Amino acid sequence: MKIKITFKDPDGVSNSLDESVRNSLLPLAEQLSKQEFEQLVETRLEEVGDKLAKWIEYGEYLTVEIDTDTDTAIVKRV
Repeated sequence: MKIKITFKDPDGVSNSLDESVRNSLLPLAEQLSKQEFEQLVETRLEEVGDKLAKWIEYGEYLTVEIDTDTDTAIVKRV
C-alpha cells in the first residue's frame, strides 16, 4: 500500500535551513565582519532555498510517499 503524507511546518524548514547554513559557514566567521557574515548567510540561504524548492512547496510543505509493501519512503517532488 502507498500512503502520501504532507507535512506542514514553516518554522521547521526555515530554522533548519538557517542552522545548517550558519554551521557550514562557521570556518569563515572569524575572517569576516559581522555584517559580511550575515550578508553571506542571506545569500547562501537564498541559494539553498532555491535548491530545496523542488521538494518543499511554499517553504513549508513536504510530501512523503510511504510504500508499506517495499518498506520505503520517498520525498515527492512538488
